[in-house]
Amino acid sequence: MISKKRLSRGMFLTIFILSLMAIIAISIGAAPKQVTLRFVAANHPYTDVIKPLIPEFEKKTGMKVNVENYEENQLTQKLTVEFTSRASTVDVFMTRPLQEGRLFYKNGWYHKLNQYLPAAGWDWADYPKSIVEAVTLNREVYAIPIVTEWKTLFYRKDLFAAANLKVPTTLEELEAAAKKLHNPEKDMYGIVSRGQRGAAVTQFSSYLYSFGGDFIKDGKCVIDSPEAVEAFKYYGRLLHDYGPPGVTNMSWPQAQALFASGKVAIWTDASVLIAGIIDPGKSVVADQVGVAIFPAGPAGARPFQVVPWSVAVAAQSRQKDAALEFLKWATSKQVAKTAQLNGLTMARTSVWNDPEIVKQLYPGLAESANLTGPIAVPYDRPLMTAVGEARDAIGEVIVKAIETGGQADIASLAKIAAGKVDVLLVRAGEGPN
Repeated sequence: MISKKRLSRGMFLTIFILSLMAIIAISIGAAPKQVTLRFVAANHPYTDVIKPLIPEFEKKTGMKVNVENYEENQLTQKLTVEFTSRASTVDVFMTRPLQEGRLFYKNGWYHKLNQYLPAAGWDWADYPKSIVEAVTLNREVYAIPIVTEWKTLFYRKDLFAAANLKVPTTLEELEAAAKKLHNPEKDMYGIVSRGQRGAAVTQFSSYLYSFGGDFIKDGKCVIDSPEAVEAFKYYGRLLHDYGPPGVTNMSWPQAQALFASGKVAIWTDASVLIAGIIDPGKSVVADQVGVAIFPAGPAGARPFQVVPWSVAVAAQSRQKDAALEFLKWATSKQVAKTAQLNGLTMARTSVWNDPEIVKQLYPGLAESANLTGPIAVPYDRPLMTAVGEARDAIGEVIVKAIETGGQADIASLAKIAAGKVDVLLVRAGEGPN
């Protein structure tokens, strides 16, 4: 007969074992779940570069990163829908500061980054002042810049040498060079820049700043200032007198193609477009392209340097710590260097001074970048929510200035356009207080 004492011991042991198994099972069931981040990106060379690198980040952190990429306007629409519905599962996303930056900021869709930037590893001092300003509103940094571009002077070295011309350092010299090299009878034009209504605004901007003008000041459109009017007249005369036929229908693809075909002596546009004119497979003048800083006007040299794309953490993300870790890695010096070596023009200063990178860059490009940074204006269009409508209004003045060689009543036209922009500013609550 089994004693009560032995039975009690057996029951205790059984209960102990079962309890231990339950604890183990619970522990296993409560094991930390793998963090999975959703990165919503644009169809952009940066995305192409970073995708193959992500497994390295995943291995290092134990996280999983799912990447989705869309055409740029589709990306903005998708993010807008998701953020508006409050059902978003976006953690990290690419964003255009000059396009949707103000709208997204106003709606509270960016996770503010100021408190994280002083920490080791962000290397915030590696960005030029103009680039920092491009992702800052109300003294709050809302995104980290990835790529940059700036207003650049491209010119034909062979034509300048044959005409005994120096590289223009002033807008007066630029016009003189364009005039001397303009020979439409031989299918050669002095200069090309964007003349198409909305598209022209960004490239006109550096001319505007260098004349001492601006788009908006104290919540009011100022494109009707005397300085702005003179900039409109100069730009119109330059492209009317020394530009190619049909220039008012040209955005960057048409202008780039014309320069690459050997029919234009000078082209002013964004630095990022250099790839299409130095590639021997695309350009008959690939070995004759000169690169220089944008010339100075009455107010000095004031080229734009902008951040077309940056990366941000979504305010609605429920995994902000993990998202911030990914953001730090995705915008790090090492990733920036890899991207630069793959042909991108990155925002960090260090990539423009890295000997390994510099020796691979096209001659003059690094110098142009380093000279532009300290003097650059961090925007190439009006800083406002309704930027598309504003560009159309300003672009109408540019087109009329080109069509008439700056001889139209530019002051009156600029005043009308300024009034249209002011209405947009007031409507968005961005007008003068």
